[in-house]
Amino acid sequence: MHEMSVALAVVDQVAEAAARSAGVTAVRSVRLQVGELAGVVPDALAFSFELACAGTLLEGAELITEAVPGRARCTPCAHEWAVGMPPRLTCPACGATHTELLAGRELRIVDVHWEDGPPHASTREPISEER
Repeated sequence: MHEMSVALAVVDQVAEAAARSAGVTAVRSVRLQVGELAGVVPDALAFSFELACAGTLLEGAELITEAVPGRARCTPCAHEWAVGMPPRLTCPACGATHTELLAGRELRIVDVHWEDGPPHASTREPISEER
C-alpha cells in the first residue's frame, strides 16, 4: 500500500525533528498538504498513519490533511485552470498541450504540534469529603 510508505516516512521525519528538539514528550498533531494529483487516498493515509504511529512518540497524534487542488498554466497563452480529476492537461482556452503543472502534486508536512518539557502534572485539588 502506497499510503503506508507515505505514513511511515511522515512518522520518521516528525520523530527525527522531535529528537533534534530535545525534551519533546509527545506529538499531538501533524498537518499535511496533499495534492489532488499526488495519488494518495486520504482515508487509507489516515488508517496507515494510525498504524505507523503505534509505539512511537506520535502514538495518538491527529493527522490533519489539507487537499491542494491541481492547477496548470498554458505555456503558449498563459491561461491558468483547475485540472480536476481525472486531470485535464490541455488548455481549455487555446487547446495547447504545452502546460506547466503549478499545484496538485504536493505531499508536504506543514505543521506539527508537540509537547515538550516534563509531562504535565495534575494541579487539581483533592475533593474534600467533609460537608
